[in-house]
Amino acid sequence: MPKYAYRAINREGKEIFGIIQADSVALAINDVRSLGLFPTHVREARRSDERRARGEKKGLSELYFGGVKTKQLVVMTRQLSTLIDAGLPLLRSLNVLIAQMKPCKLKDILREVSTDIQSGSTFSEALAKHPKQFDRLFVNMVKAGEVGGMLEIVLQRIAQFMERREALKRRVKSAMIYPIAVLIIASAIVMFLLIKVVPVFADIFKEFGGDLPWPTKFLMKAGDFMIYNWWMLISIVAWTIIFIKILFKFHAVRRFRDRVVLKIPLIGDLVTKVSVARFARTLGTLITSGVPILQALKITKETIGNEIIQDAVDKVHDSVKEGDTIAAPLDQTKVFPAMVVNMIDVGEETGSLDAMLNKVADIYDAEVEAAVEAMLSLMEPAIIIVLGGIIGFIVVSLYLPIFTLGDTISGT
Repeated sequence: MPKYAYRAINREGKEIFGIIQADSVALAINDVRSLGLFPTHVREARRSDERRARGEKKGLSELYFGGVKTKQLVVMTRQLSTLIDAGLPLLRSLNVLIAQMKPCKLKDILREVSTDIQSGSTFSEALAKHPKQFDRLFVNMVKAGEVGGMLEIVLQRIAQFMERREALKRRVKSAMIYPIAVLIIASAIVMFLLIKVVPVFADIFKEFGGDLPWPTKFLMKAGDFMIYNWWMLISIVAWTIIFIKILFKFHAVRRFRDRVVLKIPLIGDLVTKVSVARFARTLGTLITSGVPILQALKITKETIGNEIIQDAVDKVHDSVKEGDTIAAPLDQTKVFPAMVVNMIDVGEETGSLDAMLNKVADIYDAEVEAAVEAMLSLMEPAIIIVLGGIIGFIVVSLYLPIFTLGDTISGT
């Protein structure tokens, strides 16, 4: 099929240059219009035109900083599902979305996806060219929907899955907002005391002379360090963060870290529940959408952030590949709770594994929320005690010399 180069004006009044495949110039003009553009010039494409079109597409995408937000993907996926369910062809549905979207990175990506589909690619193949925006889970579910002829249903499931996954992330992140905010404010207060208050008391003590208690000496040295060597503190923190990031690039170090995290009281329990919820939700959604079990397990493994639990999923994959069930190797790993293993076992026996996995995900989503609330209820008094101890130490260190100040003055 011949290719045609075109110049067109988009709805924002900006000139667009691109390449499109069509049987004739007239059909090429119609295809350009179906993209929501207004063609001003269409001719047969040259090699230089193709290079120029690729370069302009790349440059256009780079105008928008950052990635595509999950909320944008969810809205786009739901709208696309609704349009396809209403009877519109896939290409026409994409063009309708492109026409109504405001300028953003996702809009440019959808234009490229639309062009690839016009060139003969499937929807999943076109999405796979943008792995940063559409991960393997998204692409494989779309592929299963295309094969099974239920693309609109699969898109709806993808949107629901992303919404629940983001809700789980928000629950975990919200648990960290309060302690982090308190620690930042408390650190600012301590720094203010060390930089502004302690030097004033230090000058007073020097005027009267005498030997100071060791807590006061320690506090004065800490204040001097903050005033004169603050850059060293920043440098130590920065290099420590860099060192830790480099260290965690090694697989053995990550495994050791994740094993230790799972054994920490409260935190290990929370990490396990989050990982189980993510495992069940991802695997259940993939199986429901028609993705083969072995491929679904591989994709599910990538969504779990803990190396130890990833190894457990790997063992499940190998066992299922040899004809075993999912529940038996899960039980042998000793990572997943017994209730999860039993529910999956029942799901396999009754032929409703996907429904049982989604039920497990619902249960553990609620468990995560309860665990976060329990952790917060214990974290609040712990933070108050620690901060009270630090500030109390500063106050006592400042006032200890005052108790002996009378003896020092009478001695002089």
